[in-house]
Amino acid sequence: VMRGQVVNFLGFPKKLRRKMADQLTDDQISEFKEAFSLFDKDGDGCITTKELGTVMRSLGQNPTEAELQDMINEVDADGNGTIDFPEFLNLMARKMKDTDSEEELKEAFRVFDKDQNGFISAAELRHVMTNLGEKLSDEEVDEMIKEADVDGDGQINYDEFVKVMMAK
Repeated sequence: VMRGQVVNFLGFPKKLRRKMADQLTDDQISEFKEAFSLFDKDGDGCITTKELGTVMRSLGQNPTEAELQDMINEVDADGNGTIDFPEFLNLMARKMKDTDSEEELKEAFRVFDKDQNGFISAAELRHVMTNLGEKLSDEEVDEMIKEADVDGDGQINYDEFVKVMMAK
């Protein structure tokens, strides 16, 4: 149930993420689907992380090993070594994203970061969620912070915020 709460990290992360996929044209989506299918050998709708590099190169992207590893870590949330098409699409949309969604994320971060100190505290998070009609318990707020708080300082910085918003 917590996962749902985090995905609902505002209600508009979903909208933002959808918008990212929306920025792809139907042609691009077909092209990605085609490339994806080529590498989905058994047709189960998943490609292995190893195959990701090959797929991306076939689409004219040239990611380094380190970049691939980052992308895989970001996308392969359950660590099972496979990537499904929606995950792949999100990844490609992100690689091609315009400054638009960057701006929207900055804007969203500012909404949360009431005192503009560059961090979202538990109190700030609770405040915004309450204003959005999401009554959360302290445990739930702490859980959301924990989920996003990579460096463990008990608050969410911009990079951490972006990661949560981009995650599926």
